[in-house]
Amino acid sequence: MKIVVLLSGGMDSVTAFYEVAQEHKVVAALSFDYGSKHNANEIPFAKLHAERAGVPHQVIKLDFINELFASDLLKSGGDIPDGHYAEENMIRTVVPFRNGIMLSIACGFAESVEAEALAIAAHSGDHAVYPDCREPFMQSMATAMKEGTYARIELLRPFIAMDKTAIARRGSELGIDFAETWSCYKGGSTHCGTCGTCIERREAFLLAGVTDPTDYLATPPIPEGPADH
Repeated sequence: MKIVVLLSGGMDSVTAFYEVAQEHKVVAALSFDYGSKHNANEIPFAKLHAERAGVPHQVIKLDFINELFASDLLKSGGDIPDGHYAEENMIRTVVPFRNGIMLSIACGFAESVEAEALAIAAHSGDHAVYPDCREPFMQSMATAMKEGTYARIELLRPFIAMDKTAIARRGSELGIDFAETWSCYKGGSTHCGTCGTCIERREAFLLAGVTDPTDYLATPPIPEGPADH
C-alpha cells in the first residue's frame, strides 16, 4: 500500500517508519509541531530519517494546542515530572486528545496525496498513561477514518501489542542508530535521564540487551514502576 507515517523523531516512530517501509511504499512522513517542550529536539531527527529515505517530510504546526490545552508536556505547562513512565504523575504529560487531532489531520492529508493508509507507532507501554494510545481508541479511529474517506484510509499500528523493549530490539534488527532519535520530554540539549520517557528509554535498551547510544545528564538507578504495571 501507499502509506503516510506519523514521524515525530522519537525512537518508536522512527522504528515504525522503517518497519512499515519493509512492506509498503511510504509516500510521506508527517511531523506535528504543537508546542511541546521537546518538539525542537525531535523534529530534526524526523526530517533526517525521511530525507535519508527519500520520503517527502511535512511539518504541520498546531499552535493552538500550546495556547489552549492544559498539559505539562507543552511549553505553556508546568515542569515535566521525574519518575517511572507508568506512575500516576505522568498523567500530567497527557495532551488531551492529541492522537485524535493528529490522526484526523493526517487522514485528510493521506487521502489528498492518494495514500491508502496511515501508520502510527502507538505501543502497549503507552496504554498505562495515554487513553488515546489504547487499542479501543485506535479501533474507533480506524473505523472513523475508513468510513469518513472515499479512499477508505486504513490505520496501521504495527507496535500496538509490543512494548518499548520489543521496539528497541526491532529497531536494532533494522539497523537503526538510536542516537538519531529523541525521547526526553524536558527539551534540553541533552536527555535528562530522569523524566518518565528517559527512564522508559533507558529501561527499554537495558531489557532488550541493546547498547544505549544516548547521552544523559544523569543515570540514577531506574525506579520500579507501579506494582500493578
